Amino acid sequence: MDRGGADVVAAGQRIRRKILLSLALCSTIPFFILTYVLYAQIVPLLDPVGNRALIIGLQVLIIFVGLLMAAGGYVIWDASRAVARKAEFISASRHRETVDGRRDEIGLLMNSFSRMLTTIEAQSAEINAFAARLDSAYKELELTNSRLKEFSFKDEVTGLYNRRFFSVRLEEEVSRCRRFNHPVSVVLLDLDDYKIINDELGHGAGDETLREVAQILLKHSRGINVLCRYGGDEFAVLLVETSKGGARLYADRIRQVLATHPFSHSRRVTASFGVASLPEDVAPATEELIRAADEALYAAKRAGKNRVEGYEATAEPKATQSREGVY
Repeated sequence: MDRGGADVVAAGQRIRRKILLSLALCSTIPFFILTYVLYAQIVPLLDPVGNRALIIGLQVLIIFVGLLMAAGGYVIWDASRAVARKAEFISASRHRETVDGRRDEIGLLMNSFSRMLTTIEAQSAEINAFAARLDSAYKELELTNSRLKEFSFKDEVTGLYNRRFFSVRLEEEVSRCRRFNHPVSVVLLDLDDYKIINDELGHGAGDETLREVAQILLKHSRGINVLCRYGGDEFAVLLVETSKGGARLYADRIRQVLATHPFSHSRRVTASFGVASLPEDVAPATEELIRAADEALYAAKRAGKNRVEGYEATAEPKATQSREGVY
């Protein structure tokens, strides 16, 4: 029940109490006074025997007046009850109207909330779809960047790393050798008489030869080794955590596999190898290590090709003849 209905009920109760109080003051008390006057003042003055009928008449009159007053009081009391019931009815009606109004308001609020929730769900779906598209675009961008990076460090013909990537990794391993004195070796290999294959069979056969050599290197090398096409028909292998003795064994195994491999053009292909290592051969510097491996390769070419030579075999001053003259 709302505050207005409670006020109406309270007002009806107050009216009923006031009516009952007025009835008591205006009817009951005078009736008692009248009865007292008759019995205390008038009846004693009358002769009980001679005035018996008068006395009985007075008594009947008092009883009749009392009944009339009681009937009047009942009528007034019933009227007060009717007023109270009317007030309660009005209060209940107002309460129902209030409840119905509040129900209508709650219904409107629920409908508004439902529409808001539907809008939020639609916006959330749009955001999720946008996030999915953004994630897809980001993955595509990553893939594109990865491919671009791979292309910038890969040789187009052989699929091996190029000289730029080899130089970066070699610098890292030389720096690690300086700090921790861990061994690192470089093997340079150059195909013997590769120019003849190009001249007689064409550049297509020459490229296919390079690809087959690259596959042999990949098949017979550890995953941590760095394989690259160093330039032309020359390849370089960075052997991580490998001493000079291990590097020579690796180079000789590759040499034997190449010499016995059945190439697609049916020509026999051999290669010469130069090996240099840190810290055995030179100071821990990238240029010094490459120079030492290059001089060892030149020595292998001079010694008859299809050979593996280490840097110690080239301690004497380098000959003035160019490497091109012995390839």
